[in-house]
Amino acid sequence: MTTTDTTTPDDETVDYPGARRPDRRRDVVSGGLRLAVSEWGHIDAPPVLFAHGGFDFAGTFDVFAPLIAAGGWRVVSWDQRGHGDSQHAELYSWEADMRDALAVLDSITTDPVPVLGHSKGGSLMLQLGEACPHRVSRLVNLDGLPSARSWPDVPEHHRTRLLAGELREWLDHRRAAGDKLRRPGTIDELARRRQKMNQRLDIAWLRYLVPVGARHDPDGWRWKIDPAMRMGGFGPWRPEWSMWRLPALGMPVLCVLGLEPDSMGWGTFPEDVRPHLPDGARFVPLDRTGHFVHIERPQVVADLVLEFLA
Repeated sequence: MTTTDTTTPDDETVDYPGARRPDRRRDVVSGGLRLAVSEWGHIDAPPVLFAHGGFDFAGTFDVFAPLIAAGGWRVVSWDQRGHGDSQHAELYSWEADMRDALAVLDSITTDPVPVLGHSKGGSLMLQLGEACPHRVSRLVNLDGLPSARSWPDVPEHHRTRLLAGELREWLDHRRAAGDKLRRPGTIDELARRRQKMNQRLDIAWLRYLVPVGARHDPDGWRWKIDPAMRMGGFGPWRPEWSMWRLPALGMPVLCVLGLEPDSMGWGTFPEDVRPHLPDGARFVPLDRTGHFVHIERPQVVADLVLEFLA
């Protein structure tokens, strides 16, 4: 994707080609915590549930979701706890995210619906499909297939010692993050900070995301991600467990994998995925595409998803 180098004024909104804010916004309460829900498409259209990745928010679907809505679907997504406009929590865990996904799903319908997830959201949807197959009619996974390849095995006799060390680090982080605020900056500064993690994404897109996923305080813009969160902070969860859920899925499955190395990706190769695919699943590796497949190539991925949902 071509990167432009222009200066964006500190306005409240920034335009981006094809991006559209949600048609509706509402809240859902999950275990006493408020979740911000976004919807694109006609209210009476068949629903499809979208789950964003870690350190993202529903607004990162602002180009992709309208393409699916234009295909006749009601796209429903939510800012995960601690992200975007959803409330921050005292503690975060994989299980809490799963309960939140079900709370949002319950707010739509009790019938089975298609689900789609990117990265961490893709792994969440794999577990949702395995644990609640009666709620999921079809499943789309966008580069949410962690591989054990990049996670070195640890001898059993070292695990206790490593766990103790990780718990100390986590407690130290929580103690330091108790009254921590994210560093403020201009729209351009926040976009360039995010580009260090999302090197393949257009800087114009990252500038667009700042007024969507950040708040404008008197001293500058701050991302609305809870500063108490840290990368990989999903609780007692090993990423490759998600891949192991694939063979158990009984609904139709579409998996899309970006093949270009990406600092935010899982380091997964096609040969890591194929042995785990359930019968009848469709697997699409995309060359010249990194981890954010739906942002780098929204129309290509939207066409794949709409054909699959049809």
